[in-house]
Amino acid sequence: MLRMDNTQFLTFPSQFGNVRNSFGVDACHQNCLTGPSCVASTSLDDGSGFCYLKVSDPVSGYQSAALPSTSFVKVCAPVEANAVPSASDGAVSDESRLKARVVAVVVVGTIAGLVLLEWGIWRSFCWNSPKFGPSSAQYALLEYASGAPVQFSYKELHRSTKGFREKLGAGGFGAVYRGVLANRTVVAVKQLEGIEQGEKQFRMEVATISSTHHLNLVRLIGFCSEGRHRLLVYEFMKNGSLDAFLFPDESSGRLDWTTRFRVAIGTARGITYLHEECRDCIVHCDIKPENILLDEGYNAKVSDFGLAKLVNPKDHRHRTLTSVRGTRGYLAPEWLANLPITSKSDVYSYGMVLLETLSGRRNFDVSEETGRKKFSIWAYEEFDKGNVGSIVDKRLLPSSDVDMEQLERAVRVSFWCIQEQPSQRPTMGKVVQMLEGIVEIERPPAPKATDGSTTGASGSTFSSSAASAPVVSPPGAFQVASSVSSTTEISASKKFEKASSSLLASDQWYA
Repeated sequence: MLRMDNTQFLTFPSQFGNVRNSFGVDACHQNCLTGPSCVASTSLDDGSGFCYLKVSDPVSGYQSAALPSTSFVKVCAPVEANAVPSASDGAVSDESRLKARVVAVVVVGTIAGLVLLEWGIWRSFCWNSPKFGPSSAQYALLEYASGAPVQFSYKELHRSTKGFREKLGAGGFGAVYRGVLANRTVVAVKQLEGIEQGEKQFRMEVATISSTHHLNLVRLIGFCSEGRHRLLVYEFMKNGSLDAFLFPDESSGRLDWTTRFRVAIGTARGITYLHEECRDCIVHCDIKPENILLDEGYNAKVSDFGLAKLVNPKDHRHRTLTSVRGTRGYLAPEWLANLPITSKSDVYSYGMVLLETLSGRRNFDVSEETGRKKFSIWAYEEFDKGNVGSIVDKRLLPSSDVDMEQLERAVRVSFWCIQEQPSQRPTMGKVVQMLEGIVEIERPPAPKATDGSTTGASGSTFSSSAASAPVVSPPGAFQVASSVSSTTEISASKKFEKASSSLLASDQWYA
């Protein structure tokens, strides 16, 4: 038996049956030694004389100098007590702890290295992405900004348009592409051509365009001015441009009469805002069906406004008829007369667009139905005969939903707008009132550019009496200032006579 002083084995209530009364440590030792099932015993030296016999294996206990007890354990010979820890044992223990620390440092360092590696990879591949990069803060402003245009880099727009792959259309100022920003906003990106302004001036003009907010104007979201690249980012119009719904060769759908008339009034209101309600009058200079876009509800929105001021004045491509592709038939006579271009030039263009909206035909088209005449000439002859119904788009007749009163008003307004003399044309504000039926519309005179104009197989004959014809003004239309000298009037009249001849002669090119 191994004797262990100041040691007591733990005894639980279920083991109280193994308590033996004895008188002394030796008696307790002998009782356990002679008992076949006893593996250890504890003798209390507190005067009680109790002796606890442990018959279960394993045995647990504790040792303390304050314990007044002595314990015995059965062991195999030779009997030796536990050795006292030596200095060498402490060194081994310290070495073990050092190894554990080294292992811990290696594990922590490896984990930290992996984290840094992952962060480096993310920074290399994702930092420049607009979804994660610093520009995401700008995109977040798109939903909250109150008119301030967002500046994009050329790289961002190149990525958004997938390399300018999906082309929506092209105009006199450049091509338009579909794009998707990082915040999933679908936009239309226009690549401007012929823009040679400086950085500061370009930004000022963009700020002016972005500050024009109206229900019938396409909203400018942002821009790019980087090196030679000049791009504008507009809101995307789901239904595209008006021309796709008007002309049979390009039609992607059909607009009923109610929608057409609403588009005509909406377009007029948008142009009115540019002419009369902005701080500075903005002349569009390129009103045509391709620049009238339709949103999801088929509401008209005028696009490309304000771009005429961005064009380099030395770039004469935008001042000649043959160079402005897709715009023939919409230019006012004063363009060819080299006279100042005013808001009345937009009125002329709108009159042509309005006539096309009603009829579903290009104003410069000729056919057997019109006697080989330009449609605008033939349309006025039909109006003069009182046969207004023949002007309307034939695709609308089966439905019988055409409001003849609205049609009459719209036809009269279109002929007032395309008068040759700018002083005869109404303002766009007056056009809106006429279309809405607020003011009476007098019978318009024949547009002088169409008087006696016919196109045959051998050529064309034209009237040159346009300048000498009396000027007839629509009700409420603007008045010509009385301070203009007679010399100026004669000079302008001669210029318009030359312009009329030039414009009419160009009809041969149209045909």
